[in-house]
Amino acid sequence: MRWCAAVTAGLIASTAVAAPAPGRYDATLCVSSAALAASCGPAEVDVRSSGAVWVQVSDIVYRLRISPAQSVVVVTQGTMQIDEFDAGAEWSGTSLRFADADKQVRYEVQIGSPRAALKR
Repeated sequence: MRWCAAVTAGLIASTAVAAPAPGRYDATLCVSSAALAASCGPAEVDVRSSGAVWVQVSDIVYRLRISPAQSVVVVTQGTMQIDEFDAGAEWSGTSLRFADADKQVRYEVQIGSPRAALKR
């Protein structure tokens, strides 16, 4: 429980940084908990002009609605919603950090190179 308070306090205390420009990016998603070290893998990120962010790993998508008051994460697999939680999501440079306090899980998305546009 203490680490959740520390993560939340750190997220609130950190200076808000603007999100990367809208577009699709290659990324790395790291997931960690109090019991387990971080596990990282490739992801795709779609930063929307509305400020929403979609993080996709295989067929799992984390849809974030980021706002100063409260950020919400909706997790889907295919067309099925599998989770939803409030998260203190904040940008720090090219990293997006958020946490699921109830499950004591922390997420960090490191934005990489823009994805090449598909040619039609």
